[in-house]
Amino acid sequence: MNSIHTPVAKSATMVAKPARLLSLDALRGFDMFWIMSGEGVVHALAKATGWPLLLWMSGQLHHTEWNGITFYDMIFPLFLFIAGVSMPYSIGGKASKHGVAHPYLLPSASRGEIYRSMIRRTIILLFLGVVVNGLFKFNGLENTRFASVLGRIGLAWFFAGVIYLNFSTRGQVLWFGILLLGYWAAMELIPVPGYGAGVLTMNGSLESYIDRLLLPGRLHDKVHDPEGILSTIPAIGTAMLGIFTGQFLKFESIKWPMWKKGACLLAAGILLIGLGMLWNIAFPINKRLWTSSFVLFVGGWSLVFLSVFYLVIDVAGYRKWAFPFMLIGVNSILIYLAAEGMVDFQHTANFFFGGIISHLAQNWQPVWAAISVVIVQLALLYFLYRNKIFLKI
Repeated sequence: MNSIHTPVAKSATMVAKPARLLSLDALRGFDMFWIMSGEGVVHALAKATGWPLLLWMSGQLHHTEWNGITFYDMIFPLFLFIAGVSMPYSIGGKASKHGVAHPYLLPSASRGEIYRSMIRRTIILLFLGVVVNGLFKFNGLENTRFASVLGRIGLAWFFAGVIYLNFSTRGQVLWFGILLLGYWAAMELIPVPGYGAGVLTMNGSLESYIDRLLLPGRLHDKVHDPEGILSTIPAIGTAMLGIFTGQFLKFESIKWPMWKKGACLLAAGILLIGLGMLWNIAFPINKRLWTSSFVLFVGGWSLVFLSVFYLVIDVAGYRKWAFPFMLIGVNSILIYLAAEGMVDFQHTANFFFGGIISHLAQNWQPVWAAISVVIVQLALLYFLYRNKIFLKI
């Protein structure tokens, strides 16, 4: 999911040659930055200054309770979208080596090899997700949460990959529509015992009912899990939006220079945002249910973010500013696991900077404490980068 190659051209009118898509690494790092420590800096700054802009940003770095959306709700699906963008480069490269234009034309033996790699990666992500949830606390199976962020990434990415491996672009688009429309129909039409059909509440939704019925162990919200079983179906659509994007960026034609691709991504993103808002009228945008309108709305913003990073970094060539994000992006799973509890960065930051911070103005100490955590994390990532140590799954 981290190894990407794509066109980088000296001129916007040249047909591109394969090179690393730095904008995708940087965007992945930008996305991960907020949950590894960036949110803490913004919250501390908002509290210390009281500035309206920072207070608004702080509010955006919390999940919506139910319907609606914040920037924080976009972080997870943006990462899944990016994983989808990667796929045409990794699997598509194997197709090129075999002299076929599309992965679905690969010989069965080659596809079998890809399947085995995908299954292995999915199993690892499922396991690591449960580890992040506290598997090694050994609180008993009934107190262990099995649904997870990493597990959903693994499953959605895997099934999107199966579709990509077996169908043409037209077939992939058809599956995308079936997934989103089918999920909408199921949520609206299938009755839940004691609630009826189309009740999109935490207790009454079909997604929550299936979680209570089939998910072992502890649910995140007791009666509902935001990474539950049924809502993984539309999450496959999020990964597929990334796959469509990756195929488009990978396509080489003198009629489609890089700047034009970036502009097209921006336009497509705005269109999807509009469609998501329109669908929101009938099927509310809801991250916890991963509604079909949520897929389109966040998919649109994902395209907008990618278009900006792509145009600035890969087309215009302004890259130095994004180096910290790139450090995060090339080791995104590692820093996620570390920040989720495997490493106590706050303790390390306090060891090195706590003495100095204690002599600063008291209301600004939390700000500098949060910044010190970022410094420690980036120092670790830089050390890993310089020594070419990357966690690849």
